[in-house]
Amino acid sequence: MKDEYDFSNAKRGAVASSKGKTRITIMLDDTVIEAARTLAENEGFGYQTVINNTLRQALLSDKGQAAKADPHSGVSRGHLKKGVTATDLKCLEKKLAEALSEIHRVMEPDVRP
Repeated sequence: MKDEYDFSNAKRGAVASSKGKTRITIMLDDTVIEAARTLAENEGFGYQTVINNTLRQALLSDKGQAAKADPHSGVSRGHLKKGVTATDLKCLEKKLAEALSEIHRVMEPDVRP
């Protein structure tokens, strides 16, 4: 280990850039986080990736069809569509809650339909 290090040209911030992504702070229900972590563990992704992909599909889909994907990465690209209203977001919240209930239903080992 050196006695001194030169940080005169150093930059603050994340080591890896995340182009096309923005860091935010968001409050989510504990059950949403739990379901995302469970799904992430089963799928082999990080839970934030699961949440991002779920939101992308729900917000950017066109009448239930999946958003267009980048053929090289398989990742959808885009922003909230113009004209998305608070009512639209409330409807999305309801759909996400229903999806979460379904995830819990299939994840419960003792529950049978």
